[in-house]
Amino acid sequence: MSSSPGPGSGSPGLKSLFSHGKLENLLAGLSGGVASTLVLHPLDLVKIRFAVSDGLDVRPKYSGVLQCMRSVYRQEGLRGLYQGVTPNIWGAGASWGLYFFFYTAIKAYTRERRQAELSATEHLLSAAGAGAMTLCLTNPIWVTKTRLVLQYSADPSGKQYSGMMDALAKIYRHEGIAGLYRGFVPGLFGTSHGALQFMAYEELKRDYNKYRNMQSDAKLNPLEYITMAALSKILAVATTYPYQVVRARLQDQHNTYEGLADVVRRTWRNEGVLGFYKGMVPNLIRVTPACCITFVVYENVSRFLLDLSRT
Repeated sequence: MSSSPGPGSGSPGLKSLFSHGKLENLLAGLSGGVASTLVLHPLDLVKIRFAVSDGLDVRPKYSGVLQCMRSVYRQEGLRGLYQGVTPNIWGAGASWGLYFFFYTAIKAYTRERRQAELSATEHLLSAAGAGAMTLCLTNPIWVTKTRLVLQYSADPSGKQYSGMMDALAKIYRHEGIAGLYRGFVPGLFGTSHGALQFMAYEELKRDYNKYRNMQSDAKLNPLEYITMAALSKILAVATTYPYQVVRARLQDQHNTYEGLADVVRRTWRNEGVLGFYKGMVPNLIRVTPACCITFVVYENVSRFLLDLSRT
């Protein structure tokens, strides 16, 4: 993962933007991402295996989420269900930490020297910008996670990669920087997912607090945070899921595509519209509680750290 541009580099505008970032938001987002990943990684593995399920003989055939989990557990035990967990922890922790850091920095920068709250469109653009900046730094980790998750052999000697660092080194050695950034373009489209989710989350919180005659940023209880997070995540997934299928297929080591358009064309021709929604059910089962865990941890840890820094 490359280094983030810091406050001391780039244009004065970037310096001003990064000066609005808070370490507390970075740490709180990282904590939420790691916590949700440790709990729910097996469902992420299932989601990716379904997403790339395109009929190749090299792939095991699964009839459903539970059958897939039972099959992996029977062949490889708990370790098999946690294949790719290391880059997933790194990726989720870094992604959520950086995302919340950039998102709150962009929001504070946008609100500078004005009293009005941000509009829904400004929340959308702030989240999209944060997502693009985060993806630039974390895409190699997600490629590594996908490759590790798609190792089907139960025999360690039959696996192409022995771990996260081995995968990063081999991908770079054999495929160069381009290999580490496979799926980057559909990943950029995926920033619309985070943007929709954060816009919905912010608007739901604000409208709910107005309904309660409270300040728009008033603290909610855990159940209220969970409700807001779940509703915003379901909306985002239902709207943007196909890009995740396209991205996973581009990153898959068992098939070769000429690019984004080739994935879309072949998926449509061979599997129809349902091909773009493969793995969505295990994905919803995974990401909805993951999002709830992440946001509850983030909201509480960030408030605790911010209160601590003021004392």
